Amino acid sequence: MNTYYDPKDLGKFATMGEEAPQLWQKFSEYTAAVLEDGALSAREKSLIALSVAHAVQCPYCIDAFTQGSLEKGANEAQMTEAVHVACYIRGGAALVHGVQMKNIIKQVGF
Repeated sequence: MNTYYDPKDLGKFATMGEEAPQLWQKFSEYTAAVLEDGALSAREKSLIALSVAHAVQCPYCIDAFTQGSLEKGANEAQMTEAVHVACYIRGGAALVHGVQMKNIIKQVGF
């Protein structure tokens, strides 16, 4: 099946550093540091990243952080709950923008 997002392309991510190796190096260092244990565990960070990946709808990130969450000890129930948190935030953000719509309706006088 051909799709725009080919799962094999995730393995090509590092090629984004070919023309900008210094920037890629900095991005890689930052990424590694962000995902290390800190105030949040690496497992918790992976679950957050999985949730955000769903919110921004990045299939490559979903693949990577599903695998990463499993490797860091998360289970399917935890991962599913994280996706529901993303759904809640994304849905709530859409609804709260409805206030803008209501403001415009009142402004126009309807």
